[in-house]
Amino acid sequence: MVQGHAKLTVGSRDAPKEQKSKEAKAMAAMSAGKGKKKKWSKGKLKEKVNNQVLFDKATYDKLQNEVPKYKLITPSVLSDRLRVNGSLARAAIKELLSQGVIRVVSKTHSQEIYTRATNTEA
Repeated sequence: MVQGHAKLTVGSRDAPKEQKSKEAKAMAAMSAGKGKKKKWSKGKLKEKVNNQVLFDKATYDKLQNEVPKYKLITPSVLSDRLRVNGSLARAAIKELLSQGVIRVVSKTHSQEIYTRATNTEA
């Protein structure tokens, strides 16, 4: 026997199947139910934060009283804790710096880090 060829068997067990016509195959394919399509999850959506664009009296008082006591002061920290937008947080930091109640730790073009002003300058 030649290698790679199927073995032929004789018997009623392997009776030839009746051939379906092209129309019958097409009808069977159309009537066959497809599996459910995969639904893609939307993922975890972060809740939109509606930050203030101007200081109100309460927020400004909090800025003057509490922020100078923070150990770490950055625009993102102020934005998060006071619920103000980033540009307002940067402006607030400039004002606190001019008042002398905070001091610079590090300032690069992308990140500004400040801390509370203490008597011992580092």
